[in-house]
Formats: sequence, C-alpha cells, structure tokens
Amino acid sequence: MNNKTYAGIEEQFSKLDSSKIVLIPVPYDGTSTWQKGSDKGPEAFLNASENMELYDIETETEVYKQGVYLADAITENSSPEKMVDEVHQTTKKFIKRNKFVTTFGGEHSISIGTIRAFNECFDDLTVLQIDAHADLRKEYHGSTCNHACAVYEASQTTNLIQVGIRSMDVMETTVMDKEKTYFAHEMAEDDAWMDSAIDQMTDNVYITFDLDAFDPSIMPSTGTPEPGGLLWYETIEFLRQVFEEKNVVGFDIVELCPNSKEKSSDFLAAKLYYKMLTYKFLNEDADDDFDNTINKSKGNTNKVSKFNDNEDDN
Repeated sequence: MNNKTYAGIEEQFSKLDSSKIVLIPVPYDGTSTWQKGSDKGPEAFLNASENMELYDIETETEVYKQGVYLADAITENSSPEKMVDEVHQTTKKFIKRNKFVTTFGGEHSISIGTIRAFNECFDDLTVLQIDAHADLRKEYHGSTCNHACAVYEASQTTNLIQVGIRSMDVMETTVMDKEKTYFAHEMAEDDAWMDSAIDQMTDNVYITFDLDAFDPSIMPSTGTPEPGGLLWYETIEFLRQVFEEKNVVGFDIVELCPNSKEKSSDFLAAKLYYKMLTYKFLNEDADDDFDNTINKSKGNTNKVSKFNDNEDDN
C-alpha cells in the first residue's frame, strides 16, 4: 500500500512510540464465496480517509491527535490458517505495547485472529459482532478459518453478542445463543435492543463490525449485501453508548468490497472507523497517558434476558 500515514495526518501524529492507536490493514480475501474484492477494502478505506475532514462536528474533537500508527499490512495468504495466525501474533504484539489496536479487512475470517489475541489478553471478554450474517459454522469448505466461521471460536470462548443478524444456515441455530442474538426483524420492532444488548455485555468489549450489517441502501459495496440492515444514525448512537458504558479494548471493520463506480461505501467505512476512535477517546486529552492494561476487568458475564417481558405500566 502506498499510504504513508493514516488519513494523511502529519508524521508527528503517526509515530509508533507516541501513538495511542494502531491500525493494521489485512487485505485478505482467500475464502469468500460470492463477490470477490474485499482484499481491496483496506486500500479503498485508506484512500477515502485521506479525503475526510478530521474535525468531528458531533463531539467537537480531532481524535487523530491521539496518534494513529499505520502498521505494515499483513499480506500472508498462503492459507487461511497461516493468515489467522499472523493476524493473531501481530495483534497481540501491539496489545502488549499498550496500544489501542484496530484492524481493517479484508474478509471476516481475519477477525478469528484478532479476537483470539484480545481474548488471551483481557479477562471476561465480550465480543460484540455487528453483522448481517451469523458466521457460526464450525468449519466451511474444509477450513475452520473461513469467513463463515468468523465468530464460532468466539461463541465457545467469549461472551458473544450478535447484533443485526438477518441471514444464517439452519445448522447455526444449534450453536447460536438466541438470548444474546438481536435479529434485524426484532430490532425493527423493539427499540429497547440497544440497552438490552449492552446490559448483557461484560466490562471488556471487543467489537467486530462487518459492513454488511448496514442496509445496502447506504452500504452497497460489500461481498454479500442483505436487505433490512442498520442505518447510520442508529448505528453510531448504539456505538457511542457502548463506548461510554464499557471498556472497548479494540475493534475491527471488515468486508468492504470496493466498486470503482461507487465511492460512498468507501467513505462510510472511513467515517465509521473515525467515529469509533472518536468515541473511544472522547474524554481523553491527547497528552493523557493511555492505559489499555491487559486483564483489566470489572465484572463477569451478565445473564440478563434479551428483552424485558414486563410491560411498562406508566
């Protein structure tokens, strides 16, 4: 990739030693089964970021001044398993350097490695998956590191909360915890889903955001677009609430499949990434020390039921 710094920021805000944030591009598209091209996602995202205004109107902040180090892209593609291992090791290396580690894919299989690294470093981890697809297959096409298996391991080893799901295979119902799954058709009918989902999270939260969670009317450039998805303002409202109430330890964004004739999706991905950073560092001055202490935890898994069955009498 030709990008020297994230979003074209000045070098003083892009050095590893002084940056609080690390961005790892993973241009991998080895197991996708329909529209190919998510390996071009990181480059399209970075190019769009360079054309983005860096002052956030909502919060009146410029989060890039916290420092964003653009790491070398992970280009291992000899096998899905080797890619996952490389992502796992690289992510863990930066976590141990006390950085807020973020990743941009590539297809969703890259998240297997990132989640594994965060789960090894933080106690009682919740994985918040925002996605159109369940991605709960134990293996697919002969590999456990397929994009269709992106959160199977997380379902077995972490507190997995799934939001926006509207497409899945019947066998995934045998793995899924429906009490912690927020289906799109339910979310459309019950606006209590945001508070409910957050109530079920532990203190430490890792977010994996598949861009096909958005409705294709605003995010058409994904490998597997599904109708009935999230819109922009409800999404950032939810994300801001998660960042305010929980210790978000890191996140990834995946499945941008750029189209040369449609650039709005690239820009939406760029804005989403910047918004998530903004919410993470909203109450932190650039000069403040960053503490992403490993195994920092306040609580255990919350067992609250998905929806409150009691009607409000007021």
